[in-house]
Amino acid sequence: MGLVAKVSADLLSAMKSRDERRLAVLRMLKAEFQKAQADKGRSSELTEDDALALVRRLVKQRRDAAEQYKAGGATDRAQEELDEIPLLEEYLPAQLSDSELDAMLQEAAVKSGAASVKDMGKLMSALMPMTAGRADGKRVKEKVAAFLSAKG
Repeated sequence: MGLVAKVSADLLSAMKSRDERRLAVLRMLKAEFQKAQADKGRSSELTEDDALALVRRLVKQRRDAAEQYKAGGATDRAQEELDEIPLLEEYLPAQLSDSELDAMLQEAAVKSGAASVKDMGKLMSALMPMTAGRADGKRVKEKVAAFLSAKG
C-alpha cells in the first residue's frame, strides 16, 4: 500500500474512532497530497518519494513554527505544533540510530578521502545520499563536523 493510500485508510479509521487530533492532521496531510498532485498535473502521479518529501517538509514546518511560537511566548500553540510531529513521523521511514549513522559516516569518509574540516563539503555530499531521508540534515551535519574536528 502506498503512502497516499495508507493516509486515506488511516483517515477513515480516525473518523470511526473519533480521534479529533489525528483526524485533523490526516485531513491536512491528505489535502497537501491533493495539492501536490494538482501542482504536478493530471498526467503524472504523485510518487512515493514526492509524498515522503512532502511529509518531511511538513514535519520541518511544525518544528520551525513551534520555535517561532516559543520565541513569541505562545507556548500552548508551540505545544500543539509539537504534538502533530509524531503523527506525521508515523509516515516516514525509521530514523537511523547514532551507531548506524556513525558507521555510514566512517564509510563515506573512507570513500571520499575526507581528512580535515576543509573536506566537510566533500564528506557531506558523499554521506547525504546514503542517509536519504532517514536522518535529519542538521543532525548529519553536526555528526560530520564533530567527526572531522576530532580527526584534526
